[in-house]
Amino acid sequence: MTSIAVALTTFAVILLAELPDKTALASLVLGTKYRPGPVLCGIAAGFTVHVVLAVVAGSLLGLLPHRLLEIVVAGLFLASAVVLVLRRPAAGEEAEPRSSPQKFWPVAATGFAVILVAEFGDLTQIVIANLVARYHDPIAVGVGAVTAMWAVAAVAVLGGRSLLRLVPVTLVTRTAAALMVALAGFTLAAALG
Repeated sequence: MTSIAVALTTFAVILLAELPDKTALASLVLGTKYRPGPVLCGIAAGFTVHVVLAVVAGSLLGLLPHRLLEIVVAGLFLASAVVLVLRRPAAGEEAEPRSSPQKFWPVAATGFAVILVAEFGDLTQIVIANLVARYHDPIAVGVGAVTAMWAVAAVAVLGGRSLLRLVPVTLVTRTAAALMVALAGFTLAAALG
């Protein structure tokens, strides 16, 4: 698979997995409380840190023997699909927008801290590590993953409430789970073939 195809596949999988995630909700709430620019900068930095950690973890997974690696990755994809389907969505939090001006750095730091805490050990981090181990292309996976996470943050901060009125969270969640089951199947077939 070419690097562009790996990046696009990663983008699609991570976008679908991240849309119904708690960090999308946190981004939406931060976007209602603060100006979008500083919030997006902080969130983008937080997501970047997590993608780098996941890419490193996936590269380490890639050191396993090939057949064992494929079986581990298939199992992790299946586990990710189960977690997506079984987890309960977080309750939405209504927030009143602030009318007073806020300084850039404190707002950006708030966005960064919220994402750093909320995303640590999250399902998408595990999926990113799996994709790196599967495709052996950490840069393409990293670019696809960080771009997808930034896109979700932008959608959540700039127009999340409208999107969730149009597309049910359960549909997004089930689509992401189905994609992960398909990836598990392809990976397992490659391991056993």
